[in-house]
Amino acid sequence: MKKISIAIVDDYVIFRDGLKVGVTADENFEVVLEAGDGEELLQKLETITPDVILMDLKLPVMDGIEATRIVKSRFSGIKILVVTMYDDEKFVIHMMENGANGYLLKDTDSAEIRKAIYAVHETGYYFNDVVSKALLKKLVLKGNVKPSFNHGIEFSERELQVLKLICEEKTAPEIGKELFLSHRSVENIRQRLIEKVGVRNTAGLVMFAARNGLI
Repeated sequence: MKKISIAIVDDYVIFRDGLKVGVTADENFEVVLEAGDGEELLQKLETITPDVILMDLKLPVMDGIEATRIVKSRFSGIKILVVTMYDDEKFVIHMMENGANGYLLKDTDSAEIRKAIYAVHETGYYFNDVVSKALLKKLVLKGNVKPSFNHGIEFSERELQVLKLICEEKTAPEIGKELFLSHRSVENIRQRLIEKVGVRNTAGLVMFAARNGLI
């Protein structure tokens, strides 16, 4: 198995070191890039492309919010896991809606961080209690809990089948096996769903499905 390459972005070296130890306890992970702020990250991404970035939010020079936005616009294949001390729902929802693939707090144990890395690498997202509670609160406040197709979005039966399995955290090969589709066909349907809904990634699809009562 090819190792999953990881970047750690945090302005505290001691935290980066601790995170690196926790992550590389799994032999399938390799830390290939470290940065102390968003600008340094973007410079290093010119020569190194990690699979997953562990991104702090409060950073000097360029914060993690802006860095996430730019990384997602330039490197759509890189997955971003926010690792921060901020547990405010506004931060969670804002980051997920702007392309982050998961949101963890800094007191998360190493085992869960490793689990989250596998999840975003394999399925495109990791929803934990932090994200679920923030999403639920937003749903309750908006009152948007019933299915709604009044935005002109129509799905085929096959698209809804794939969307449901994506929400069950199934990988593309697993979805293909269950629906008797090739890996390429599943990816094409996933991309079509993303374009139809108007979101940026798989996490956005799951959020859309939750908001509209599809799961």
